[in-house]
Amino acid sequence: MKRIDLFLSEREVNKVCKAISKAGVPGYSVIRHVTGMGLAGEISEAMDFSGLGANAHVIVFCEPSLVPAVRAGLRPLFDVYGGVGFVSEAEPL
Repeated sequence: MKRIDLFLSEREVNKVCKAISKAGVPGYSVIRHVTGMGLAGEISEAMDFSGLGANAHVIVFCEPSLVPAVRAGLRPLFDVYGGVGFVSEAEPL
């Protein structure tokens, strides 16, 4: 089993989720308004009112055979809108 963690603008969540579904992944989880610090620096909490610039975390668990299709669907979106993704191993409990 693979785990895919995606960090992207909340504005692009629908596009990303459509690409994930199109790749054949049966489900995903979305956490909105994710804050923290990355290469772009710290995300301000001052965006609470408008949500402008807020990020989301999309978590996907899927079979390894689906990862190439997920990658192919997401890479063009990330190239245009930004975002990052990471693939790791996941072991069910």
